[in-house]
Amino acid sequence: MAALNRYWLRNSPVHRLDPRLKVSLAILYIASNALLPDGAWLAFVLSWGMLLLVQQLAKLPLAFAFKRSFVAFPFALAAVTVMFTLPGEPLATLSLGAWQLTLTDAGVIRFASIALRSWLSVQGAILLTAVTPFPDLMHALRHLRVPHALVAVISFTYRYLFVLTEEARRLLRAREARSARLPGGRGGGSLWWRAQVAGNMIGQLFLRSYERSDRVYNAMLARGFRGQFFTLNPHRMQPHDWLIGAAGAGGLLLLQWIARLGG
Repeated sequence: MAALNRYWLRNSPVHRLDPRLKVSLAILYIASNALLPDGAWLAFVLSWGMLLLVQQLAKLPLAFAFKRSFVAFPFALAAVTVMFTLPGEPLATLSLGAWQLTLTDAGVIRFASIALRSWLSVQGAILLTAVTPFPDLMHALRHLRVPHALVAVISFTYRYLFVLTEEARRLLRAREARSARLPGGRGGGSLWWRAQVAGNMIGQLFLRSYERSDRVYNAMLARGFRGQFFTLNPHRMQPHDWLIGAAGAGGLLLLQWIARLGG
């Protein structure tokens, strides 16, 4: 469960904020990063500084989101072609058979900006999940008028990932108990045999998951579920929440002004 639950319990001003405010500011932060112009290096640094400041206020390790955010870079590589397709001052030429690829300064700046936007946005999302419990996140999404069906799907997916993980572990333990091991520690049987066993396990996991989901849904209907979740925490916005929200939105607007100041 620890692999899926990323919430860090701390007694900090950030943790005590209303979850609706935290979700709204996180969305605004991601949108702000997306709107930063290419090559606005000072604005990117300031944006990261804002993130580090919030981390410090939340009493999280300085490198908490930094180490986890590199997952964004493989996806940013999808934009690597802009380095060769965007017009600009040529920097280098690569020959790939009959193809001549020209690396331009504008393309490099665009690619670096896309990578930084993705990296900062992922850090913002990681920080949000670290300072807000998952039920509070779902409650905040419902208050922010996200469709109930979408919130319910996300809630069920998160809740039953734990169940599916435990079910998969039981299947793996059963396979280990029925499979001989060679002296080197490698599982017995040929590669084709192990592939068949893995395929059977996937099929069994799907069938068990489908049957369990049907039983769970019928049990929820029998207990009065009508597509909406309730919470004991009303999450009322306090005056300091409004003040911090205004300060956060003002800081992001100031960041956009600084990013365009040089242009």
